[in-house]
Amino acid sequence: MSSAPPDPPAGPTAEPAAEPTAEPTAEPSITRSSAVMAAGTVLSRITGFGRDVVLTWAIGTTAFSVTYNVANTVPNIVYILLAGGVLNAVFVPQLVKAMREDPDGGKAFADRLITAIGLVLLVITVAAVIAAPLVISAYAYAFTHGEGSEANYDVAVTFARYLLPQIFFYGLHVMLGQVLNARGRFGPMMFAPILNNLVVIVTGVMFLVITAGEHPSTETISDGEMRLLGIGTTLGVVVQALALLPFLKSSGYRYRPRFDLRGTGLGQAYRLATWTLLFVLVNQIAYLVVVQIATGIEETAAADGYPGRGFTPYTKAYLIMLLPHAVITVSVVTALLPRMARAVTDNRLDDVRADLAGGMRLTGAALIPAAIAFIVLGPSMAVLGFGHGNTSVANAEYIGYVLAAFAVALVPFSVHHQLLRGFYAFSDTRTPVTINVWIAGTNIALALACVTFLPARWVAVGLALSYAASYAVGVQISARKLGRYLGPLDGGVVRTYERMALAAVLAAIPAVAIGEIADRIWGSGTTAAAVSVLAGGGAMLAAYLGITLRMRIAEVTQLLGPVLRRG
Repeated sequence: MSSAPPDPPAGPTAEPAAEPTAEPTAEPSITRSSAVMAAGTVLSRITGFGRDVVLTWAIGTTAFSVTYNVANTVPNIVYILLAGGVLNAVFVPQLVKAMREDPDGGKAFADRLITAIGLVLLVITVAAVIAAPLVISAYAYAFTHGEGSEANYDVAVTFARYLLPQIFFYGLHVMLGQVLNARGRFGPMMFAPILNNLVVIVTGVMFLVITAGEHPSTETISDGEMRLLGIGTTLGVVVQALALLPFLKSSGYRYRPRFDLRGTGLGQAYRLATWTLLFVLVNQIAYLVVVQIATGIEETAAADGYPGRGFTPYTKAYLIMLLPHAVITVSVVTALLPRMARAVTDNRLDDVRADLAGGMRLTGAALIPAAIAFIVLGPSMAVLGFGHGNTSVANAEYIGYVLAAFAVALVPFSVHHQLLRGFYAFSDTRTPVTINVWIAGTNIALALACVTFLPARWVAVGLALSYAASYAVGVQISARKLGRYLGPLDGGVVRTYERMALAAVLAAIPAVAIGEIADRIWGSGTTAAAVSVLAGGGAMLAAYLGITLRMRIAEVTQLLGPVLRRG
């Protein structure tokens, strides 16, 4: 996927103590709260990677897989946007305020907010299903309307009708999860996607069994096989959403639909929601252009002798890039946002600034080495994970090249994601829209340059680099604009990042050496890839930990704190 939101922030000292922010005793530790979410997210992302691998084995990376992935693009992007900031921009600060100020602890406000947004999501979902042919044309016109592409179009539209209902259930999952987050229950929202992944893994295995491992195509796929993939994928999202209901009940909250929406204090939430919808629109415009390009070059690259070089490797690499972001950044930021919202309400701006700085330093300790690892080991990771079933080693390796390009985006994407939470803590959803216009514009301009100047087989790699450049621009603008609320934001972040980057580059040297040796002994293939990833990755991790401890980078110790304490 592509243009989704991201962001983190910074605080004062260059080398903070184990706990970077001075918190009131009532506030939970960022590290402790994040550890709970990170545990759920790690399991979720491991099973999510398994889901992705099984689906890639089942449907490959060529034309048929594009019909499924394009149809699944809209609900997935909507989810990333909702979970990444659109709904929590409205929900968390408003719920925290209502819980503090309303006599019923914000119960009626939460009921009305869920009802209002649920109705909007329902209308959007129904409209999207009805307009499925237009949705497919919008995202993949060249792929589905070129010469001999009637079968592609028909299959993609059928998949869309099965998959677009996910929009409502993704929204339901995010809404219920944010109510739990506002009540200090962070774990369930992070663990629920595991159920989704398991349902889709079972679906993918069933598809492999039914098709006997034969390479599916848009000409040979049966209605029953499409139903299996479509309904199975959507069923996973339904289970993910409904799994939160028991946790809401145990937290003392029971949702009751309320339609008395006028004159009940929702006006500010509606205004915030209007800007967040514009945020989604800007993202979708940029993503639409990228998808059109990625699907459009699919046939051109195949005609040149390079099949599987378009949209599917772009989406697979993007999802892998998001793994450390989801495990680390999202966990930290989810714990930070309610706390920052309370600090803003109490006019404790120094605490907000310190939380942002501490969050950025903490996430950088994991994301910087992850980015270097993706650059060094990306092709081997992709071959090991995807080079099986209906996906060739060459096509899997290409996913790794796109991943290496996306790795450049990981840190700026995460930093921007955290900075946006600073605006949301102030209930400012307008400024992120203006920033997003610059990000989307940069992404579109560079994407168009890629398709103009690069050979078709390298366009997807260029699109990933364009994405990285757009978020580098976004970080600069976000930091400057947020500084109007909080003053200078650096707080030692840049210096700490430089030291972490040096440690990660030094740690990558043994990984590169091991990869070269594995290639010379076993050549290209899964054996060499496994040695590179397991031995090389293990050596890099050990070296990074050793170097950072020697350099006394406190954030690495802080990040490992929950693990070390359990040990």
